[in-house]
Amino acid sequence: MMRPTRIIISGGGTGGHIFPAISIANALKRMESGCEILFVGATGRMEMEKVPAAGYKIVGLNISGIQRGSVAKNLSLPFKLIGSVRKALQLIADFKPDVVVGVGGYASGPILFAASLKKVPYLIQEQNSYAGITNKWLGKNAAKVCVAFDGMEQFFPADRILKTGNPVRKDVVDVLNKHHAGAELLKLDPLKKTILVTGGSLGAATLNKSVEKHILDIIDADVQVIWQTGKYYYQGIIDRLGLDFNPNVRILEFLNKMDLAYAAADLIISRAGAGTIAELCLIKKPVILVPSPNVSEDHQTKNALALVHQGAALMITDRSAEDTLVKEALSLLMDKGRCKMYSDNIGKLALPDADSQIATQVMQLAGRGGNN
Repeated sequence: MMRPTRIIISGGGTGGHIFPAISIANALKRMESGCEILFVGATGRMEMEKVPAAGYKIVGLNISGIQRGSVAKNLSLPFKLIGSVRKALQLIADFKPDVVVGVGGYASGPILFAASLKKVPYLIQEQNSYAGITNKWLGKNAAKVCVAFDGMEQFFPADRILKTGNPVRKDVVDVLNKHHAGAELLKLDPLKKTILVTGGSLGAATLNKSVEKHILDIIDADVQVIWQTGKYYYQGIIDRLGLDFNPNVRILEFLNKMDLAYAAADLIISRAGAGTIAELCLIKKPVILVPSPNVSEDHQTKNALALVHQGAALMITDRSAEDTLVKEALSLLMDKGRCKMYSDNIGKLALPDADSQIATQVMQLAGRGGNN
């Protein structure tokens, strides 16, 4: 009797890495219910909570990224890296994986490097349109690199690239026929134009400043706004504006029913993380992307431009957003032709079965086939 397939999935740090990793794990379980999956994350990061909550075992490595502008905090990095590679080698020796999967984040580097040293085949899931230094280096020896954007041959061997798209949370993108339910949940008028502003769970300072500065312009246009502030900014905004500022304005710290918020919206304003973009392609609504400047290699701008060049989104820089974002949003919202163009074009980029396609590749690398 064949032993169960054993797979290590590594990475995390942000929801943009964790949720795709869990989606891949779930797809693997659908293919082989008895397969054994071990997650490897970074101690103290959100994957150490989110992964067990999804029903999977996780082991943490004492690893962190480079702290910009802090030499003192970076002094321990070489020691953490050496220690993490040692622990990763031990994990591979003990768990004996058939395949290792790296989804990005601090823990991916040591575990993929250890897999390379131990001659265990590994797959990289590169979510962004611009590969980071670690993935570029490790991609040279990867058995397969699953990508979400065209033109990735500049970073990885062309014969190992497969365009699968980024896995998404299926419940979040299930928006069909939910417009009225979304409006009802958020106590909005389903017949009024509605903008959704979301900066992720932590929030985005620039998006919040932009909306707050021009909130009266939104109200004067008789447009509704679902304003997800993030936990860092919520209380300050409520202190300044009040909880019941205006019937057209819904100020929320976090959106528990993201599908209904997406469904209620006519226009979405968002950062340009790869996972978010994958969701937005499936939702098929006009989008304004404001890339975060606080990310490595400015990859969010490159993600956004990949859509802009195909007429699939409007991009506004973080630097200019405070003055122009709301004005551009209101202008776009009132232009049915442009809204339809953006909706149609972003929908053409949707890749809905990324998790299953990646899982199939993993099983093939393990020598277990996988269903195409």
